[in-house]
Amino acid sequence: MKLPTTHTPGATPKLGDQHSPLFAIIRDKLRERILSGEFTAGDRLVEGKLSEEMGVSRIPVREALRALASEGLVTIEPRRGASVAILSDDVAYDMVEVRATLEGLNAKLAAQRRDEKTVERLRSFLEQGAEAVRSDTLENFLALNSQFHEMLATIAGNVVLTDLMRSLRDRTALLFAPSNMRRAKQNWDEHSQILNAVIAGNGELANLLATQHVHNAAKAYTEAKRNVQAG
Repeated sequence: MKLPTTHTPGATPKLGDQHSPLFAIIRDKLRERILSGEFTAGDRLVEGKLSEEMGVSRIPVREALRALASEGLVTIEPRRGASVAILSDDVAYDMVEVRATLEGLNAKLAAQRRDEKTVERLRSFLEQGAEAVRSDTLENFLALNSQFHEMLATIAGNVVLTDLMRSLRDRTALLFAPSNMRRAKQNWDEHSQILNAVIAGNGELANLLATQHVHNAAKAYTEAKRNVQAG
């Protein structure tokens, strides 16, 4: 059955109405819902239900779930299907060790390699963060979080480090997604401190703050997980 290409004016279009690789649109939508906390660890992601909700066939939904599984956000099991991944404490700890080291190095390199143009961009980005705080919207913070990491990686200018970190961020996205507005604002406060250290060219401080930020985020995840398990 061919997907529709038009929709009623004023109505919200189904994903099948949009022009883009369909599985990629679905993947991005599902990733956003997982990272925003709409879907939580262990929640089942039923192909039929999702395809009906999004107005598409099961095939692109299945492809999207497989893509998210490769990122570590989704687990797919025989006869049970897909569900939001649950990180074991041991795996989470190992990931935190590695990510803390890489994030610290990335921030240090960015501080050492920033220039006048970079400083202007960082100051502008700090203003965007202040606006997000005023808007009090979790989606805005999630978008800023992604931009923050990409911006620092670009400034640091180490291609190998960027590739390693991008892969690790995909695998640790659940671990570091803010679970509520309070943590989202703490995230931004920590990000802004890192950015200010980079602007000042203080590599050692940027390293220290970025490393501590990773440990703070991991601690928040552990506390949120414990609260869920306690009911």
